[in-house]
Amino acid sequence: MRLLLSVDMEGATGVTCWDHVDPKGAEYNRFRHLLTADVNAAIEGALAGAGGSIEKVLVSDGHWNGGNVLIEELNPMAELNAGTISPFSMVEGVQEGDCDAAIFVGYHAMIGTQNAILDHTWSSRCVANVWLNGRLVGETGLNAAVCGAFGVPVLMISGDSAVCEEAKAWIPGIETAVVKWAHGRTAARCLPPSKTGALIKSAAERAVRRWVASQEAPAAPSLPAPLRVTAPVQIRVQFAFSQMADSAALLPGARRVDGRLIEFESPDMPTAYRSFRAAVSLANV
Repeated sequence: MRLLLSVDMEGATGVTCWDHVDPKGAEYNRFRHLLTADVNAAIEGALAGAGGSIEKVLVSDGHWNGGNVLIEELNPMAELNAGTISPFSMVEGVQEGDCDAAIFVGYHAMIGTQNAILDHTWSSRCVANVWLNGRLVGETGLNAAVCGAFGVPVLMISGDSAVCEEAKAWIPGIETAVVKWAHGRTAARCLPPSKTGALIKSAAERAVRRWVASQEAPAAPSLPAPLRVTAPVQIRVQFAFSQMADSAALLPGARRVDGRLIEFESPDMPTAYRSFRAAVSLANV
């Protein structure tokens, strides 16, 4: 088995505010250790669930500048995709064609979700809403759809209770590890690392064990299927201000819908994903 771990930070153990996840924040370095521990817990669980059949673990650091996971503390079984800008960002490596399944660690809910820690979709500064083929979507759905385009199912996710529910709506049958329950955007009841590590490890172990069983026996319990979206893929992005949409509308093929909204169509999900990222980058200038 070859496994991709896509890593964000807002959903990591104990995180409740931007100071915890911003490299300029006083608390950031402390939370890098907690994030890396979450990643290691998922790796340990996956290794246990696979019973020795994992050939490769690729960790893709998808938060901020891709320099959050501490490689010196990372499980030696893993390789790390770090830095920015990479072609497929949070799921970099899935396009190489040698991933069987994915796990999402430290994820957060989409923009506008009630009682969700640091909810946003890609850019908290400029993105107000995103629709994928007419359905409101966050980073979980976007990244899972890219994985699905390459035939890769997402088996498990960790984060707060809101993102775990969001993931279930997009990926039926996904295993979840809830590490906190938000009372607002920057307040939550958090479990300590001694408990979250065990929860993440257990969820990853269950997820991978189910995947292994499905490969060995056709009658094994059903797994989350790769999330595939209908082509052509339509993306709509609503920005915080009209000036941001002015810039994003420069993207070739984009159509201005109203003052803050643009839309475009792409022939497939990987192209749509990269075009979406380009539009947000233009808007952030």
